[in-house]
Amino acid sequence: MIRTLGTIFAVLLGLAFGSFLNVCLSRWPEGESIVHPRSHCRDCDHTLAWWENVPLVSWLALRGRCRGCGVWIGLRYPLVELAIGVLWGDSAWRAFSLLLDHGLDFGSSGAYSTLIFALGAMILYWLLVALAVLDLENLWLPDWLTLPGALLGLILTLLQFGLMSNPAFNKYGVFGVQQRLLPRFALQWILGIVAAAGLMLLIRWVYWLIRRREGLGLGDAKLMALLAAWLGLPGALLSFALGIILGATAAVSLLAAPRTYADAAAWALQKLPLGTFLCIGGIATGLWGQQIMAIYMRLIGF
Repeated sequence: MIRTLGTIFAVLLGLAFGSFLNVCLSRWPEGESIVHPRSHCRDCDHTLAWWENVPLVSWLALRGRCRGCGVWIGLRYPLVELAIGVLWGDSAWRAFSLLLDHGLDFGSSGAYSTLIFALGAMILYWLLVALAVLDLENLWLPDWLTLPGALLGLILTLLQFGLMSNPAFNKYGVFGVQQRLLPRFALQWILGIVAAAGLMLLIRWVYWLIRRREGLGLGDAKLMALLAAWLGLPGALLSFALGIILGATAAVSLLAAPRTYADAAAWALQKLPLGTFLCIGGIATGLWGQQIMAIYMRLIGF
């Protein structure tokens, strides 16, 4: 019962934070405050009533249109709210499952570690959805999201590892790591972050040598550092692989779409939001990373 109630609460909280994220995504690119003025239609300045701000429900009740001018609100609003709600619900379900299935006592270091895992997953998903939309709509991966996000991921990962190393937690036999390994773990994790960012910088440099123009933005390298900080180097590389597959699929789809000859030159120079695909890959890795790696290992015979 507590697992179900906790998950429902996390979903509702995720919907609320998804609604707040929509405000941020609309105002950050314009350099506007996310606090003032109140939520309003960006076409007719109609100030939204409280019932027009209920996550997901209001969009459905209004049929996706502004009550003041009837302009189409857009699918991004319900999709972002739904994505955060579902992802936060999944994080809560996994955390409660870990606590209950292993019989961890609330108040133990194991419970605290699990809490950090759930909180970290929620923050990561919120960041990745935010960055995915910002890059998709504006080709923008702001440093003030990627760099603090990477630092926070490193801190929470090391804190979780430290709690897992606590002798009081080892009696459960769930993780069983030695506290003396923490400095080595921290060094390896930091090197993984550097390697993930370095991979993107290397690709960027090679592309410049061949084409003599920028192919990847520095924001993509910082995004890879963020992914490595939260998911580790293997997780970041899996996110990168999934992102490349998604990006290639999108490019092929655009190539196959009918266009006039006059559009061909413009299409060749069109930029694709690699950051969006990396974020989607990161979300997929957070949800099913172990299963994907297990399938891959079986396919190659390991």
